[in-house]
Amino acid sequence: MLLIRCPYCEEERPELEFRNAGEAHIARPTDIAAISDDDFEKFFFIRANPKGIIYERWRHVHGCARFFNAVRDTVSDKFVMTYKAGEPKPSKLPGVSK
Repeated sequence: MLLIRCPYCEEERPELEFRNAGEAHIARPTDIAAISDDDFEKFFFIRANPKGIIYERWRHVHGCARFFNAVRDTVSDKFVMTYKAGEPKPSKLPGVSK
């Protein structure tokens, strides 16, 4: 079973306690009703899907219920690190050489 560390609870818990909430660090429109249909489609549906490191939002639904961000390797499905929502995207990742 995959273990995910919640940065608020400060412990690793089974993946069944969490839900993925999509890509992290997305610039959301301030007035979504004013954007074009094409821009809405790009914002709402079109996401990066890289092979390798990805930044995601997760929610600890069966724990503290808080959202947090995670860095995950899509090749190995390994969580590199997690950090609290609102914190900036890490510039240096532990255990990752790039």
